Amino acid sequence: MPAPDLSDLPNADPDAFEVPAPGALKAPMPTHPPRILLLYGSLRERSFSRFQAQEAARLLEAFGAETRIFDPSGLPLPDDAPADHPKVQELRALSAWSEGQVWCSPERHGAMTGIMKAQIDWIPLALGAVRPTQGKTLAVMQVSGGSQSFNAVNQMRILGRWMRMITIPNQSSVAKAYEQFDENGRMKPSHYYDRLVDVTEELMKFTLLTRGTTAYLTSRYSERREAAEKPAARVKLTAI
Repeated sequence: MPAPDLSDLPNADPDAFEVPAPGALKAPMPTHPPRILLLYGSLRERSFSRFQAQEAARLLEAFGAETRIFDPSGLPLPDDAPADHPKVQELRALSAWSEGQVWCSPERHGAMTGIMKAQIDWIPLALGAVRPTQGKTLAVMQVSGGSQSFNAVNQMRILGRWMRMITIPNQSSVAKAYEQFDENGRMKPSHYYDRLVDVTEELMKFTLLTRGTTAYLTSRYSERREAAEKPAARVKLTAI
């Protein structure tokens, strides 16, 4: 591919400027099933966010994924325990293992629950030079005790963007969740269930679409430029 014409872009660094290459989006796809981590935001014995996460896991497995569901019971509040706490290490290991995630929270006081937020807060934005969630796919879901709302999913979308995840367009919001699950915690037939199938199917498609290419998709001009400047700065200091 010929070098880009930057004659009208005097502020652009030619060493960091890259024209997107379609061929780079055709990397060999891993052969293992897509790995999906599911988080839920309630510790109640009859937790509808857990029921929905479990239903989503069943659907994802039917679509060909391998799933893990994290149990948040025993996870300390952020900054109230060291990062080597066993539950924190379990959560971080599962996040690193995953290629995609599902976040499902109840809506409480017009927002996601503290339990949901604590899990997200324990997953670091960066570990050294590694960004643990960057490029992973994400589906957001919520359950409500009353009428349908989108406050929790909207908040989780903001967090997903902040965590540099690829959040799919579709989402699930289940109103009057106590009416939508039977005594065994299985979701009843309804348009809410149909939407859940839609969301999990879409998550699988986006996960398959981006497998093997996330490093390329998330490679940024500003970061390439910064990375190139650091060695140059060290050389300059050494020379001084």
